[in-house]
Formats: sequence, C-alpha cells, structure tokens
Amino acid sequence: MRISGGIARGFSLKSQKSNDTRPATDAARQAIFSSLADSVVGAKVLDIFAGTGSYGLEALSRGAVSAEFIEISAKALSALKENVLGIKKYLPNTYTKVHSCDCFKFSSENDFDIIFADPPYDFLRDKAKNILDMLYKNANPNTLIILEAPFEFDLPDGSPFELKKRLGKKSKGKPTQLIMRAVF
Repeated sequence: MRISGGIARGFSLKSQKSNDTRPATDAARQAIFSSLADSVVGAKVLDIFAGTGSYGLEALSRGAVSAEFIEISAKALSALKENVLGIKKYLPNTYTKVHSCDCFKFSSENDFDIIFADPPYDFLRDKAKNILDMLYKNANPNTLIILEAPFEFDLPDGSPFELKKRLGKKSKGKPTQLIMRAVF
C-alpha cells in the first residue's frame, strides 16, 4: 500500500498484520481524492479510526496543511506513528498529531475542513448512531465528512448529514465511501 498522489507519491505505508485494521485500498483513496479535488489543498484534516493513517497521510501529500489521527489499537498505533514520521521527510512543514484515545471521548479545539472515518464494519453496524454523533460533534457547516462503510450501509432516518456523493461498487460487503456534510 502506497501514497497514490502528491508530493509523497509512492511512499510505502507500514501496516500491522491484525484484524484491528482494514486499510483503505489505493483505488478507494484515488476515487475519494479525485472527488475532493482542490478542497484538500490547505485543508485541516482529521482521520478517525486511522489505522495506518492512509487517508490523512494521502491528504497531506496532496496539499493539506495539517492532519490529526485518532487510533486506539496498540498494534495499529505502532504502524501509524512510523508512517507519520516517514511522511514528515517529504512534508517537514506540515502539522501532524497522533491521538491514542477512544474517538468517542475525543474533543478538539481545531476546526476541521475534512474528516475521514473508516470504522470496523461490525462496529459501524452496532454503533452507527454513536459514530454519526461523534462525527457531527467534530464537524462544522463547511466540513466534508468521508465515511467508509459496507455498501449496504445507509444513513439512518433523521441523520444530521446530507449525502453529497457515494463512491464504490454496488456489491454486498464491498466498501463504499459516503461524502457528506453536517446539517446544522
């Protein structure tokens, strides 16, 4: 798995072999960043359920000015920290911060332009409302939110989000990426 575009294109991402993470594929990231286009340049990014950090690191490579990562798995944190240190060789002037914490308890003073969330699918199925509430808490009216989910996932009725675009193939269990904005 590599960074697919921008200054750090080709940078290999470290990944821990475990069931704790499901790294976003290169193809999925390319589709998302093609859809986001210039909105990444100058953006402040939050990568929740970061795993390897592929979404946040890809955003930095493509011109984001900062990225914060939230991950609780000790195995994933090791690879994430290595990846963040490695990308700094290409992008020494970007701000990065890794938070080793429960994302539901995370609170930031920062105003994020883009939030990526790639939760475990079982977790999303069991705690969708909690995840959506946490995303809403960290968003503002201008924040783009990208949620990776299984294709059969739909936003529940009464969701505080407006779906802007859905990416991915229509196949059960395959990933889809929902590009959304919070409605305030």
